[in-house]
Amino acid sequence: MVKRRKKYTPEGKVSILKRHLVDKVPVSDVCDQHGLSPTVFYRWQKQFFENGPSAFVSKRKSKLTLQERRIQQLEEKLATKNEVVSELMEAHLKLKKNLGEI
Repeated sequence: MVKRRKKYTPEGKVSILKRHLVDKVPVSDVCDQHGLSPTVFYRWQKQFFENGPSAFVSKRKSKLTLQERRIQQLEEKLATKNEVVSELMEAHLKLKKNLGEI
């Protein structure tokens, strides 16, 4: 029988660490209750102390991040378009002046 790996949310990891750190439950008891290896527990604890809860945030790109990137790309494209239109208008005005139309 193959054991499935459990996936813990950042909040879940923090609550497990909290049981040991705040509630003073021994590491061995916490690990037994959650089916964790003490090595995993201490790795989470090290990450938590080094980075705080942000250490457990998934590294996958969220939909919001993809939308933000798309918005940024479109804003850059719009800015480039505006620059080109501005240059063309300037060239058009110079040409009209040279031809005496203005």
